[in-house]
Amino acid sequence: MRLPFVGPVSRRASNRRQARDDDRALLEDDPLSIPLESIDAASDSDSRQPGIPVRSHRYNGSGRSRSCQFAIFIAILAGLLLAILLPRRRSGSPVSVNDGLLPCGSSRYSINDHTCYRDNFLCPVINKKRTSRCGNDCYLHGEFSCDSGKLVGVQNPNSGDKTPPKDASRESCTPTYLHLSDPPYENYFMSDCSGASQVVVTSPLPDSDLKIIGPRLLIAWPAGNSGIVAYFSPENGVNGTLGIGLENITGTNRTLNPLIGGVTGILSLNSSATLDLAILGSVRTIREFIEGPSSLSPKIQDAIQVRQLPDGGIQLNRQWLDKTTETYLTIHNSNGTSIPIQNGKPRFTNGTYTFNAWSSYPQLDQLGAMEVINPAFQSIISRNEEDIKSLCFLSYSSKILAGAWRFLTYFGRDSLISLLLLRPILSEGDGGAIEAILGAAIERINLSDGTVCHEETIGDYASYLNEQQGIDSADPLCDYKMVDTDYFLLVAINEYFVNSAVGSSRRDLFFARNASFLSTNRGSTYGDLTLSTAEKIMKLTADFEQSPVKESLIHLNNGQTVGQWRDSGNGLGGGRIPYDVNTALVPAALKSIASLSSQGFFPSYPDWYEVASKRAAFWEDNTLSFFEVNITMEKSQELVESYVDATGFPGKVNTSKLNSAVVFHGLALDGKDHQPIVKVMNTDDCFRLFLLNGTDQSQLSAFLSQVADNILRPFPLGLSTTVGLVVANPAYGEGSVDVNEFTESAYHGTVVWSWQLAMMAAGLERQLERCEHEQLAYCTNSVLHERVLEAYNHLWDLIDTNSEHLSSEVWSWVYRDGDFQYTPLGALPPPDGQSPVESDIRQLWSLAFLAVKRNEAYRLP
Repeated sequence: MRLPFVGPVSRRASNRRQARDDDRALLEDDPLSIPLESIDAASDSDSRQPGIPVRSHRYNGSGRSRSCQFAIFIAILAGLLLAILLPRRRSGSPVSVNDGLLPCGSSRYSINDHTCYRDNFLCPVINKKRTSRCGNDCYLHGEFSCDSGKLVGVQNPNSGDKTPPKDASRESCTPTYLHLSDPPYENYFMSDCSGASQVVVTSPLPDSDLKIIGPRLLIAWPAGNSGIVAYFSPENGVNGTLGIGLENITGTNRTLNPLIGGVTGILSLNSSATLDLAILGSVRTIREFIEGPSSLSPKIQDAIQVRQLPDGGIQLNRQWLDKTTETYLTIHNSNGTSIPIQNGKPRFTNGTYTFNAWSSYPQLDQLGAMEVINPAFQSIISRNEEDIKSLCFLSYSSKILAGAWRFLTYFGRDSLISLLLLRPILSEGDGGAIEAILGAAIERINLSDGTVCHEETIGDYASYLNEQQGIDSADPLCDYKMVDTDYFLLVAINEYFVNSAVGSSRRDLFFARNASFLSTNRGSTYGDLTLSTAEKIMKLTADFEQSPVKESLIHLNNGQTVGQWRDSGNGLGGGRIPYDVNTALVPAALKSIASLSSQGFFPSYPDWYEVASKRAAFWEDNTLSFFEVNITMEKSQELVESYVDATGFPGKVNTSKLNSAVVFHGLALDGKDHQPIVKVMNTDDCFRLFLLNGTDQSQLSAFLSQVADNILRPFPLGLSTTVGLVVANPAYGEGSVDVNEFTESAYHGTVVWSWQLAMMAAGLERQLERCEHEQLAYCTNSVLHERVLEAYNHLWDLIDTNSEHLSSEVWSWVYRDGDFQYTPLGALPPPDGQSPVESDIRQLWSLAFLAVKRNEAYRLP
């Protein structure tokens, strides 16, 4: 028998013992606590009990003497010899349900002590981290990697720059629990330094559309963007009769407890049920099944093993395509009776069931509240407990995630917009939230052309996509199809490294870092990667300055139907030249390049300050007119009446309130069927309000006038509803779009996005503040200034009215009892030809209202 815990592990024996003591203390007060026993002594003598092997590798921070190491080794060896000499349990003896041990080959193990690989190979948990298998060895990520079954020491290219890792006693080790209700979805969050989990329980309501809402247990993990979903159906076959939920754990005020890399809880069923379908692996796989064609790869599904455990419970597990990582789900009847499996499907009677779900994928280093929030603003932590917990759940030292559950990974646009909106309250410096966001975006730049990554693909889904290209690898991939994210990055870099004193002091160290996330970028510094993006922007924006025609504007990439934040298939109504990118993001990025250049950035281009400044002004002054839509009063009334008839909009619409021409800027140019402009009123004015301070006086006044009018007019005359501003109003489409693609159930249709409300509010405030220190024509025009002020207050009244929904990603409405009523987007059937879309209960950029607040100086009496 191999002796475990030799070499590197012996150096950590006391730490490991302390970690287990911490685990026991955390769970001992709860009846669901899982015993933390080691491997059962009944293991056969020839069963493998691997540990981390002796390797020539330096461990920073190890101060133990050789004598101490030897003493620990002797103690462990004595324990193993004692285990060998103890009487063995006969193979036929029953296993108690209450001992919490699971089979692994001929051994048994505790979930919180070991991981079982391929049903017969145990690797230990060390310092609240699961070790991974490599051949016949086990190792910790960050210290080793595995190459063809052999361990390779990991060298940190930035070891001299990064602060030392924090130990398991830091703030984020304190368990954090959060329950957020959004019927028919109940969302639960549990995290500590051993992992972070989100559990979503879906149970139909009496008025639910049973074609899209059914009993479902979903578990999602930021680690590897991975998870599990289990679909249940009523045994009696009558949809809508099965209700499921989570029960509070006895003696606690929560429904979940943490496991190492997972979570445990109690699931209740109100009637007999069948587990019809389970998906184990990537959140991407789950998301695309739910929101796509509902197809699954046989190679992924066929790898799921469903088995009866010796104690009567059931276990579902699957080895990922990387041939190492595994995901597990166990379920036990609380009354101790067995759960039968018929035709591969577990069958349940009504009652309660304990579930344990965990994965062996390496966990992320989560940031606690004190680590995410700027010290000057930490008073908001106690005042905004739910939102701060949500922000922490999405915040990690290497990246900030986009949303829970559907986007539990890096998204460039989302994190950069969030940085700009939340910057005053986010922590700065090494190890802070701002540098985590910027570092993640820079790490993922495509060095060959400077494009910033939109979405990373990691874990099991990376293996899947690599395999489609004939590559046997789990290396991460990036999606580079978006055209807007490049511009956000330069704006964010300027905001932090020029406009922040801490950022300015961090500049040299930060940009000297070596990239390590993508293999293609290794050997390049953050400075090299940032320069490649700036070069791309300067190259793409040059033509319009020389030839200001539509063809010289920024287009979507060839072959793509998406390219900016409205990234659903119909989000731009078929347009190819997006409004927000060309009129706001490009000039803002050029201004940022000029600002950075003036501070010594990009020394290889000494003329960029003058060139970029001049070009920014040209783009700012000469792009709006391409997108302007101006419809006479009479025509506007006619179009709205036609829209109401075509869509059957049930509300009262008084078109006589349209007493002047309707002016707005279309979503995009070059629409379907050669339409020159997509005539959909929208909220994307917020980008120009927030990112630019226009100096063309007549243009600025006209722009602010139409912004105010469209905010104040009720939908479908304008954008305003009692549940917020809709992000799109197709009533004036006049044949340029299909109004059925922009409905209250479409992802970018007549729905409300929280972060757009925040950016619109912040942008209007920025323009109002200019009147205090600039001589602007609109400021001295009392009628226009009052109109803008009225729009600002109306918007904030809507925001305050809908405060309970502001942290959600997107929501919709039903018209009932003479008014708009809030409803989750996922509760509505999708438009014809479109897939159903759920909304994240918490989205990173929707937490912007932690920083964006109403300016009481502008409140109207």
